[in-house]
Amino acid sequence: MTGKYSPDTEYPEGDFRNFMGRFKPEVIKQNKDLLEMIDRIADENKATSAQIDLAWGMAQKDYKVPIPGTRKLHRLDENIKAMHITLSSNDLLEINESLNQIDIDKTHF
Repeated sequence: MTGKYSPDTEYPEGDFRNFMGRFKPEVIKQNKDLLEMIDRIADENKATSAQIDLAWGMAQKDYKVPIPGTRKLHRLDENIKAMHITLSSNDLLEINESLNQIDIDKTHF
């Protein structure tokens, strides 16, 4: 979700991302438009893409809670700040409509 990786990104031998479908070049290309939209919404909300992802997840259902993982303290702080982001109904609609247009291959997870 961060847009940190491109289709040209190469991972070191033994890196777990070499084995995860979501890091394959064709999947990154497929998600390009969605990631650009998330970046735009993040800029509008003075947030990071990861925070928008978490805010979107929290806005889905009261009984659904995203569980982010991190190894870095500054990322934990970033994740906590996502709790204070309220996405507009237009943002939520735009994200959901974009997600509905993507053919998600569950083997890539």
